[in-house]
Amino acid sequence: MLIEEKLTQQETFTTNEKRIADYLRMNLEAAVYMMIEELAKETYTSHSAIIRFCKKIGYSGFKEFRFELGREVHQLVAQFNQVIDPNFPFTVDDDAKMIAKKMADLSIQAIKKAQFQMEDQSLETIATVLNKAERIFLFAKGDSQTTARKFQNKLVKLNKFLILAEEYSDSSWNAANLTENDCGIFISYSGRIHHYERILTYLAHIGAPSLLITGNEQSEMAKKAAMRLVVSQEEYDFAKVATFSSQIAFDYVLNTLYSLMYTQNYQENLLNLKEKQELIQKGLLKEYKK
Repeated sequence: MLIEEKLTQQETFTTNEKRIADYLRMNLEAAVYMMIEELAKETYTSHSAIIRFCKKIGYSGFKEFRFELGREVHQLVAQFNQVIDPNFPFTVDDDAKMIAKKMADLSIQAIKKAQFQMEDQSLETIATVLNKAERIFLFAKGDSQTTARKFQNKLVKLNKFLILAEEYSDSSWNAANLTENDCGIFISYSGRIHHYERILTYLAHIGAPSLLITGNEQSEMAKKAAMRLVVSQEEYDFAKVATFSSQIAFDYVLNTLYSLMYTQNYQENLLNLKEKQELIQKGLLKEYKK
C-alpha cells in the first residue's frame, strides 16, 4: 500500500495521528526534506508522537518513513510537470491539444502508479493459479466488465475460455457451478458489492481460489478474497467525469497477468500460436481466398 493511501485511511488514528496524517497528505513533497523537529512543530505534536505514528503505519521510525516517502514521491510525482486529477482531468477552458496531452499524462500516471503498487504483490503466484484453473469465472459490472472482455479475448490465445459471470445476469448460477479446480476473478474498484461478498464467502467454503482486483484494500470483499491486487487511483465513487484511471489500471493489471501466464508456458504457447496461425492463414480455417 502506498504511503498516501495509509495517510487517508484514518479509522484507527488518534486525534494527534490524524493531524500528522492530514499535514503530510497536504505537504508530501515538502515532508521528504523535513526534520522530525520541523514536522512536530508544524503538527503541534512531539518527537515521540511522530515516531509512534510512523511505527503505527508500518515503519521502524521517522528515518525509514521519510526514505520511503521520498522514493514514492519521486516515482509518482516527479515524473510529471503536474499530477492530473483522475476525477476531473481537464477543464472547460482546455483546448483539444491540452486535453489530448492531459489524457496522455493521465494514462501514464495511472499505469506508473499501478506498477509501483504491484511491486510487492504476488503476481507470479496469481498467474500460476490462473494457469492451473480448469475454468476462470470473472465477476464484474459496468465499465469493469468491458475491461474484462479484453482479458477474455486474450486468454483464447492460451486455449483458456474465460466465463463472464455477469453476462446474462447469471452470477449466482455461475458461482454455484464453480469447483475447487476453478478460479473466480472479481473486479471492483470500490470493493463494495454485497452480492460478491456472499459469492467470495461461498468460494472460500468450497475451497475455490479467488482473486480480487480493487482500489479498496479495506473493503469486505478484500477481506474475503484469497488473493488481492490493489491499485488505488484516488477516484471518487460518483463525482468524476469517467472511470478513466481505474479502468486504465485494471487493464494494465490484466495485461500483466496475461503476460505472466504466457511466459510460464512460453515455448508451448509459441508452438500453439504457430499451429493456429498456419491453420487460420493457410489451412481449412482460412477466411479469404486470393
